[in-house]
Amino acid sequence: MIQNEMSRRRLLSLGVGLGAAATLTLAGCGDGGSISDKPSAAGNGGKDYTGPKVDLKLWNGFTGGDGEIFKQLVTQFNGEHQNIAVSVVTYEWQDYYSKLPGAVSSGNGPDIAVMHMDQLATFAARGVIMELDDVAKALELSEGDFAPTVWKGGLYHDKRYGIPLDMHPLGLYYNKAAMQRAGLDPNKPPTTKDEYTAALTELKKAGIQGFWVSPFQFTGGMTYYSLLHQWGGSLFDGEVAKATFNSDPAVEACSWLVDMIKQGFSPANVGQDADYLALKSGKNAFNWNGIWQVNDLKKSPDVQWGVAPLPQIGSQQAAWANSHNFTIVKQRSADNNKVAGAKVFINWLSQHSLDWAKGGQVPARKAVRESAEFKALPEISSLAPELAYAAFPPAAPGLGEVMTTFYNAFNEAALGKKSPKQALDDGVAKANKQLEDNRKKYGS
Repeated sequence: MIQNEMSRRRLLSLGVGLGAAATLTLAGCGDGGSISDKPSAAGNGGKDYTGPKVDLKLWNGFTGGDGEIFKQLVTQFNGEHQNIAVSVVTYEWQDYYSKLPGAVSSGNGPDIAVMHMDQLATFAARGVIMELDDVAKALELSEGDFAPTVWKGGLYHDKRYGIPLDMHPLGLYYNKAAMQRAGLDPNKPPTTKDEYTAALTELKKAGIQGFWVSPFQFTGGMTYYSLLHQWGGSLFDGEVAKATFNSDPAVEACSWLVDMIKQGFSPANVGQDADYLALKSGKNAFNWNGIWQVNDLKKSPDVQWGVAPLPQIGSQQAAWANSHNFTIVKQRSADNNKVAGAKVFINWLSQHSLDWAKGGQVPARKAVRESAEFKALPEISSLAPELAYAAFPPAAPGLGEVMTTFYNAFNEAALGKKSPKQALDDGVAKANKQLEDNRKKYGS
């Protein structure tokens, strides 16, 4: 995830999700007939590389503070491997996913690509990325090394296409100064629905609208995604064949958020990013936002802040989360030396995921999360427990447009254009048509 997401969020504010651009472009991309579709068995799964020097292109979307740390790690890798040179190309995520299919088809794609977990199935189905079961075997990775959802998210038709690098959840950011002005303990953020409501009530008495509800995907939509799962709902059925985000629990969760506005705990029509900027300026006290904001807040020494796991508002704990995965891109003409070198890089970066955590990510590997070194990163490690109940997007091809429909439905409810029930019913009707189209397009 990127740390400074303003330009990406502008795109999202127009109703285009991260996955939508990828889905639309892929639909116009060939079935990979000009790309080598034979799984490569090059190398020994990334244990080492002794061949001639190879130059590898790596695409990613780390445009913020995490990108600086990522480039430092690549530089370190290059210094330790004289026969592998990795060059980094960075795009905003929305540009990244739209550029990749065409670049691959024209023979100008990268050798290695970082992808969000919910994009893997789409790119695997279109034949853009190759299987990596041998890399997982070489790394001696198993489901026990990861949260089950993170591990399974890298699979498509029982084949591994992604090696998990991290997970990034939402957390509860709180402004300590704003809490103090309302007589609240700045070191005890609320953890339950009753505590949250009580804190908001005290903040309101002090003239502070403590929880600004954003109508946009970043971060109101993700907040609703979390709450829907806290109420025991789901976005789709188990086969991702039908949308279910208009169930009674889903409507109740959405109504709770809309009521935050009606009760004056949040202003109406909150602008894009205004919720986060208000937290930094002390105009509100609580903001549900991604772990990627930790490093941004560290650059603001005048802001007294903290971060904690999301409070449990519904009947169970849940938090929106996603995961970055490494993939190897198929080429017009397979170069086994490049593939072998790419696997060595993925292996190396996976083993250095503690260093990557400093960029604002929770390492995917269990052993790293449990290390004393990781626990010495207080803000980042404080959100690691959310991995146990993280609500990840499902792994299904072509899901980007459907997720955009979900976030747009919430947007209409949050802006008061429709009742929560009507907005979600209309969204589900549209989503079901999109899911049917995806089954025809991808054959599953």
